[in-house]
Amino acid sequence: MTPKKSTLVLLAAAVCLAGPLLLVPAGSSRAADEKITVKPALTVTTAMPQRVTLTTRLPANGNIVAWQEASVGAESGGLRLTDVRVNVGDRVQKGQVLATFASDTLGAEAAQARASLGEAEANAANAAADAERARSLQTTGALSASQINQYLTAERTARARVEAARALFQVQQVRLGQAQVRAPDSGIISARTATVGAVVGNGAELFRLIRQGRLEWRAEVTATELGRITPGTTALVTAASGARLAGRVRTIGPTVDPQTRAALVYVDLTPLPGAASGSARAGMFARGEFDLGATPALTVPQPALVVRDGFSYVYRVNPDSRVSQVKVQTGRFQDARVEIVSGLAAEARIVASGAGFLNDGDLVRIVDAAQSPANGQPVSPAAAAK
Repeated sequence: MTPKKSTLVLLAAAVCLAGPLLLVPAGSSRAADEKITVKPALTVTTAMPQRVTLTTRLPANGNIVAWQEASVGAESGGLRLTDVRVNVGDRVQKGQVLATFASDTLGAEAAQARASLGEAEANAANAAADAERARSLQTTGALSASQINQYLTAERTARARVEAARALFQVQQVRLGQAQVRAPDSGIISARTATVGAVVGNGAELFRLIRQGRLEWRAEVTATELGRITPGTTALVTAASGARLAGRVRTIGPTVDPQTRAALVYVDLTPLPGAASGSARAGMFARGEFDLGATPALTVPQPALVVRDGFSYVYRVNPDSRVSQVKVQTGRFQDARVEIVSGLAAEARIVASGAGFLNDGDLVRIVDAAQSPANGQPVSPAAAAK
């Protein structure tokens, strides 16, 4: 056999041997290999979205201030302070004596006015007796009409002098009472300028008083959110000191600041039962939330939410146990649940734990929530198999 013929024989034999191999479909071998080698990327628990009732809250910032401050001053000028009985921070009652002035001069003037009143009353009694005798003699002709008229006029004049003396005596009594500075209302002393020995002028301020000890929170709310708040709306306020107080909107400011585009909302504050609220002071900065009511919402567990590149996602589990990444829009957060505003159907089944370790299209193994670890961490396939 020639070399050329032997080469042709070898090629034909090779084609015959390779023929059965070429007839086997390549796809069936690859599919079999994938079925054997592909394993779940993670073992996860799943959950369905739930409709629950969530409260709507509006956060705001502001300052805690006194509800009203009363200025307590001297009503009589030129008197010397002899005693100051309260200090800043003291709680006082309405009518309580806060300070006293020297009252020697006022006492003497009151005594003089009392004596003048007594003299006027004696003169009036004498004039009344003369007038009465003149009236009894009016029909006898013993006295002329002119004399009778003089007695009657003297009676009226004496009576007027009594009234004037009594008014002067009352003025001196009032001035004597002003020697004691009294609280115009119950509350807390917030400032004091009174000093023992000082001679103060009429109307000089001695104390400032937080009326009834009441505080209010003046919250700044933007014009766009202002319409959501009404008088009577409740709020929870936390002061910079950590004190927590309950609040209720008393009124809403009638104007909006043209610079900040915010309006003031005046909120009355009361201590929360069992909460330490004594550290709340006027002038403190405070944060708070207005309670705008409750509405139903579609929610998912907070661990099911994944934030990537500034967007929120959940992973929907498909019938083939593969997951699809779904972009959603979130709303309120409450009690470890997140409101889903849009992007997710109510009947979708999602990954409840371990979502942060998944990618779109991953194959997962699903277990019951009772089989998952207590700490909520995802389970690897090997650990789940054990």
